[in-house]
Parts: sequence; structure tokens; C-alpha cells
Amino acid sequence: MFSKKGLANTARVLAVSCFALGAFAQQVTVPPTGFAGLDKYRASRIAVYTDDYGQLARYRDANAALKSAAAGENRAVFFGDSITDIWKLDESFPAKSYVNRGIGGQTTSQMLVRFRQDVIDLHPKVVVILAGTNDIAGNSGPISNENIEANLASLAELARAHDIRVIFSSILPVYNYTPQSQEFFASRPMERILALNKWLKDYCAANNLIYLDYFSAVVDDKGMLKRDLADDGLHPNKAGYAVMAPLAEAAIAKAMK
Repeated sequence: MFSKKGLANTARVLAVSCFALGAFAQQVTVPPTGFAGLDKYRASRIAVYTDDYGQLARYRDANAALKSAAAGENRAVFFGDSITDIWKLDESFPAKSYVNRGIGGQTTSQMLVRFRQDVIDLHPKVVVILAGTNDIAGNSGPISNENIEANLASLAELARAHDIRVIFSSILPVYNYTPQSQEFFASRPMERILALNKWLKDYCAANNLIYLDYFSAVVDDKGMLKRDLADDGLHPNKAGYAVMAPLAEAAIAKAMK
């Protein structure tokens, strides 16, 4: 039997230990990247990375509410990061059965986690994948081009295993013409974008997939994103999506054949 004094001491020890663990959790820091904005972003995502890495909760209810595709319905899922997330598909593609499953800030590693829920289980005929820019920036940690390519290949293999036709979109260029765009540009080296786009194009050719070349349509004579197509150097504005929409529409029509 423990004495009352012993129990009291044990309770105090437990209380101090819990307090120390809580303080430790609050002091967790993310390794610096050299980019203040990215460091702040990554610190704000600790709960996501530890509690729901793929962010499955984002579309869980919407997926459950989505009706099964009707006979003859040409359902396509746009799958990607913020560039997909903020795209108003209903405005760009009125009366089309296109489903938006973009999540801002995500990397291909996170997208792999939710691909079954947010693409396969929706039974589309086509998936339009636009991903990789956040991997290059290191949003969820440093990653090599080879590992990004492996993630993209895994997405394609999963889709094809379920008879979903794959469209791989090129990674968009970025610009540094405004103060707001400086960090986006610096954290996404053009040589890595070009290398990944070359890999995507070659992979599509070798595997009978469709390569959707946004890059060539939005790049300027300096190799950067055209100034009038984005306000922050990274995310397309209305004019940017107006350039991208007919290219996506043509790629989907080709995939549907």
C-alpha cells in the first residue's frame, strides 16, 4: 500500500512530467530552409504532418456526397496542389463533369496517401495530375527529383491499374518580377522544373500517357512565367487559367477517345 504522502509525491511527479512534455511539444522547431516564408509555412503545418499527413479529411465528406458517375458521364478528376485547388473548374468548364481534388501546399508524397480516396474511389475516366512544384520547394521536406519521379510514377501505376486514363501536366514556370514572387522563384530552381518536365514528357511517351504542356504556353522569353498570368509569380490568375483551360480540355478529349 502507498501512503498518502507517497501518492501525493507521485501525483506531483506526474504533473511535472506532463507539463514538461507539453512544453517540449510546444518547442518543436522545423529545420530551417533558408526561406522565411517557407519556414513559417512548414511550422504552421506540423499538426497536418503529424495528424493527417495526406489531409484525407479535406474531401472525405464531399466524396461521400458525390453521386456515382451516370452512364455515359465523362468524369474527370483534377488532382494536385494549390494551382488546382483554386481553379474554378465550373467557370472554366461549364456543364462538364470535372471534379476538383486539389489541396494547397501538398507534395506528391502527400498526394500518394490520398490518391485512392480522392481519385480511384470516385471512378473517373480520366485524372489530370498537376504536381511537383511544392516538392521542389521542400514544403514537406527535402526530396530529390528521382524521388518525385518515383511518386509520380506510382500515381500513374495506381490509376492505370483501375482503368483510369492519366494526363500528366507539366510543372509551371515561376517568375521573380515582384517582391511577393521572390521567394517562390528562389525556392523553385528553373533547372529542376525543366528536368522534371522532361522526365514527365518522356515518361508519358514511354507509357502511352498524355503529356499536358502548360509550360510552353505560359513561359516568357526569359524562361519565366508570363507576368500577366499570375499575381504572385506562382499561382495563375484568371488570365492564366484562361490559357490553361483549352489545353486541359483538349487533353481530356484526347484521353476520352
